[in-house]
Amino acid sequence: MPVCANWRAKMGRMLTIQDVTLVRGSHTVFSALSLNLAEPRIGLIGDNGAGKSSLFRMVCGLDLPRVGSVQVHGLPAHEVSAKRPGLVGMLFQNPDDQIIFPTVEEELALSLSPSGMPRREAIGHARSFLQTRQLAHWGARSISSLSQGQRQHVCWLALLIAAPQLLLLDEPYASLDLPGQARLTQDIAQASQQVIVSTHALDHVRGFGRVLWLDQGAVRADGPGHSVCAAYQADVATRSALPAPALQ
Repeated sequence: MPVCANWRAKMGRMLTIQDVTLVRGSHTVFSALSLNLAEPRIGLIGDNGAGKSSLFRMVCGLDLPRVGSVQVHGLPAHEVSAKRPGLVGMLFQNPDDQIIFPTVEEELALSLSPSGMPRREAIGHARSFLQTRQLAHWGARSISSLSQGQRQHVCWLALLIAAPQLLLLDEPYASLDLPGQARLTQDIAQASQQVIVSTHALDHVRGFGRVLWLDQGAVRADGPGHSVCAAYQADVATRSALPAPALQ
């Protein structure tokens, strides 16, 4: 994995979650959760509803904890977009929740707005970027003409061109075909930024140096990807072998 050996010294505590309690409605998502996340590649695994997406939303400042703090590069997460725009980028599960503009090149150009680049220049930069990816023919395409997987790829390209220092990818493989998955895996491996991937596709994070298994808002396991993924798979196999609960 092409990441520098002195990553920890260079990045310090990129992401710090301290004694966080997050409540949504009447449901407590996290209770006294604390994490220091400084590794270049981190995976998040666990059942639906375990808290993976909620964790990302807190880091992006979209959800505010009732108690505790979430800091990115020493800034409170909810202040990052105003004080350090472009520091954090997130790939949402549903690309339609993320895409705003009608064409691919306009959507990519939007990602450059935090840098202050003029719109015409940003469009030109987006076209050049697409050309380097052998996707020049996508520039003027309507987003509505793209498949779900292609729209997901556009969202990923928008993150790449913006180049935030922290990339949060929420189920990025879900709608991709095999070639798309291979391209994304290669891009993640080559990225110079910190990348945190939430996924049910365990093979894509099995080789990561650190994987967190979230279970009902708590960290069930935290360690090398191969061991944490194996533990989660074994737990799923055990639960699957249990008799189904009787219908009431």
